[in-house]
Amino acid sequence: MLGENHALYIEFPELQSKIQQLKMADENFKAMSDRYHKLDHRIRGLEGNNIPTEDSHFSQLKLERAQLKDKIYSILTN
Repeated sequence: MLGENHALYIEFPELQSKIQQLKMADENFKAMSDRYHKLDHRIRGLEGNNIPTEDSHFSQLKLERAQLKDKIYSILTN
């Protein structure tokens, strides 16, 4: 769905407290979650404002977001 918010708190509602805890305690996790948030915001902005962009660039942004989400989930569940 276009413009759908993929914030970590929405994607992993059951892990909200752990997300917050790790963001405060682990600088690497915080950097990853900040990058994820920026990517999600950028993707939603491109979708919501119909800003022209090459398909390959848009796909790359979405792939990076998905890879970060996988890494973040792995950290949250280990």
